[in-house]
Amino acid sequence: MAIPLNPFWERFLSPVVRFLIDEEGLERYALSIDWNKQSDRFQRADVAIPSYYSSYKFRGMEGGYLNPKVVVSYDPIIQYLLPPNESLVRQAVIDAIKVQPRRILDLGCGTGSNTLMLKQAFPQAEVIGLDLSAYMLVMAEQKATTAGLDIAWRHGNAEKTAFPDASFDLVTATLLFREIPTAVSQAILQECFRLLVVGGQVLILDINQKALRQLEWLKDVIEEPYLREYAALNLNESISKAGFEALPTQDVWWMHQLSSGVKPLSNRQQVRQYVSKSIDSSDLEELGSPVFGIRA
Repeated sequence: MAIPLNPFWERFLSPVVRFLIDEEGLERYALSIDWNKQSDRFQRADVAIPSYYSSYKFRGMEGGYLNPKVVVSYDPIIQYLLPPNESLVRQAVIDAIKVQPRRILDLGCGTGSNTLMLKQAFPQAEVIGLDLSAYMLVMAEQKATTAGLDIAWRHGNAEKTAFPDASFDLVTATLLFREIPTAVSQAILQECFRLLVVGGQVLILDINQKALRQLEWLKDVIEEPYLREYAALNLNESISKAGFEALPTQDVWWMHQLSSGVKPLSNRQQVRQYVSKSIDSSDLEELGSPVFGIRA
């Protein structure tokens, strides 16, 4: 898919970003890493890179997140794209968690900024960060090692993670949905539903869809090819369509939003729960499946 040029970015914003970050220093740092050797530790042969990802640009750079120059510049740039403060915006995910997770999966984890915060908030939980870019995982691991955090990093596609059913209590995705087609968003939400235990929670932090609809110029300022699709999407409806009980979307510093859903009991589980509350457990064993089709 051909990605249209963004004159506004190239003429106005790109020079500002170059002024704010040490571009030459970042390029030297990128050259100091043997990316092939480092990424080989994460690269999985069974992971296919979809075209929407390989053709993606980040701030005008070809190759998107499959370009090491993008990877090393990601953190320095993203801090200016999450007003009023990156840490405050990311903290909204932690504050909205309603479960006590034992296993957490962070989809599209990138360089691991949110993944690290999840591990710090729940040190006893097993935390896994998954991303399509093995280069991103190299940076994420370095950050986790520096912070002394034990986090597992996995190369994979959020649409099809290959983890077992009902293997996580919490699944998060930060700054992911605005970068992908809406059909992929729905596939990821379906995968989240499959991965979560009953009562498990999905949390999605991204740019505020209402702001995008109201401020047309934002779509031109932010150089992302699927932003208009994302702006038109009703994320709460998508969450419900995937099977979740959608929670009210929260505005985060107006420019961002937090969408969430909880995996409900299935009809069978609801009946079983009702029966177990209504009948003594010993009676339930005697009734068994002939009457209710349920076993205690």
